[in-house]
Amino acid sequence: MDFGLVLQTDPPGSAVVGLMRRAERNGFRYGWTFDSAVLWQEPFVIYSRILEHTRKLVVGPMVTNPGTRTWEVTASAFATLNDMYGNRTVCGIGRGDSAMRVAGRKPNTLARLGEAIDVIRDLAEGREAMVDGSPVRIPWVRDGHLPVWMAAYGPKALALAGQKADGFILQLADPFLTEWMVKAVRQAAADAGRDTSSVTICVAAPAYVGDDLAHAREQCRWFGGMVGNHVADLVARYGEHSGLVPEALTDYIKAREGYDYSHHGRADNPSTAFVPDEIVDRFCLLGPPSAHIERLKALRALGVDQFAVYAMHDARERVIDAYGAEIIPALTQPPSR
Repeated sequence: MDFGLVLQTDPPGSAVVGLMRRAERNGFRYGWTFDSAVLWQEPFVIYSRILEHTRKLVVGPMVTNPGTRTWEVTASAFATLNDMYGNRTVCGIGRGDSAMRVAGRKPNTLARLGEAIDVIRDLAEGREAMVDGSPVRIPWVRDGHLPVWMAAYGPKALALAGQKADGFILQLADPFLTEWMVKAVRQAAADAGRDTSSVTICVAAPAYVGDDLAHAREQCRWFGGMVGNHVADLVARYGEHSGLVPEALTDYIKAREGYDYSHHGRADNPSTAFVPDEIVDRFCLLGPPSAHIERLKALRALGVDQFAVYAMHDARERVIDAYGAEIIPALTQPPSR
């Protein structure tokens, strides 16, 4: 199993670079950031510094979207980083939540997202693609490689991920829901004639290492609110008891009254009081290292290839170090004989 670190690009950018360097020293292989131009600093500028100051770390957004940048600009940004640092980027992409809504726009349609996945990948890898009806190719790209991983929750989005994406990003760490969604993605890949093992599965969720569960829950409760935004969209689209989305995912948002994006992804988010302890425990990894190892082994058995640690809490360095010292070795080293 691979491991990633997910950060917001809060100023100063040097702090983000420092935490990513710390993560690589501790055995993390991926460095992810949020991508909302209004809420945080520009990630592609910071990626260049991260790549310059690390050796092998792969970087990318979790997640970008097809609406806030033109597709040729997104592709060129990735291709430039790859040309400078040797194909060490990955494009996480979704419909757009905070990036679109803060700017007063609706999330992109799945049709637009599916088209963008193909166009961005083709352009970043040097192939011609149609952009707004015109053929476009980036002529200077040589030997470019850009995996495109898609974030999804609902049935149609899961199907699209299986049909088109190189990887699937699931932003919660509940084994029951993970199993349901991974099966949906794999089935869609098989139906599309793809090798199901070619789709990388990434689970992303907050992780907090320590024995004070009450404090850990308060530091990670924001995540249930963030996921709740996507769940609310699913309920609006499919209905509360449609049978298309597990009730284990939809039941907890009944007390949701609204969401303030100025606190998006932060431990002090006042819009997440509706999230019960049970959801925090199910969606996040909390407790001593042994609890993290147990959950991660269960996720690995379900086909998860990477766990990405959201580190928006008051113990970022401690969690990175704890993962490097005890948790990553338990999931990556072969058992002793």
